[in-house]
Amino acid sequence: MEKEERRFLKSPINSPADLTESDEDKGVEAPPFQKPYPSDAELLHLVAPEEFALGEASLITVLRNRKSRRKYVDEALTLEEISFLLWAVQGVRRVSVGTPVTFRTVPASGGIHPFETYLVVNKVETIQPGLYRYLPVEHKLLLVSQVSPEWLERLVHACRGQEFVGKSAVVFIWTTIPYRTEWRYANEAHKAIAQASGHICQNLYLASEAIGAGTCAISAYAQSEMDSLVGADGQDEFTVYVAPVGKARN
Repeated sequence: MEKEERRFLKSPINSPADLTESDEDKGVEAPPFQKPYPSDAELLHLVAPEEFALGEASLITVLRNRKSRRKYVDEALTLEEISFLLWAVQGVRRVSVGTPVTFRTVPASGGIHPFETYLVVNKVETIQPGLYRYLPVEHKLLLVSQVSPEWLERLVHACRGQEFVGKSAVVFIWTTIPYRTEWRYANEAHKAIAQASGHICQNLYLASEAIGAGTCAISAYAQSEMDSLVGADGQDEFTVYVAPVGKARN
């Protein structure tokens, strides 16, 4: 008997009878492609992509060097470096008028991106430590909360005690809001979300290598603890990927 978990990796659509009418088909208004934030929120400006003066390493070089890195030197990332990494994983090149589609640095089914990028800042020049959310349309950071040493200990614990998480300069935490993709693809959405999560983390690997940094993708984390740390409800938004980044120790 086939395991239920394996069926998730297969297309659920085998015949017209398997198709489920999507909310888009029903004329339901599309969900926003980015979580809202208060109009009076103070946003942290990042270095604009057209101003980047880094990341010029050749593709063949970063592909040859790419590996999971768990050892980091005690060095802060610069504002330009973290701007580059954020843009590399979810940067928006163009927003489609009248549809929930954005054209970004990574692919997603139908141009509908179901992720939110949270950034735990530990060591970044000119940025105070804290939990931030990346606003890809504005290319800015929104402070979610301050982080204490105890909060960082909870983060390490949520990553099942992997100590290198707490020694990184930043930690990327991606959540998904599944309905964004479900709105268009109904019961086909979830495989597409899983595929898209790999795209964003691979971009982080390559971008990190291009600036002399490194990352290590983490899927071994305590779901409810991680959701609680970023303020996700665990149902309509929940964590799908974690990746610490720091200057690489060869």
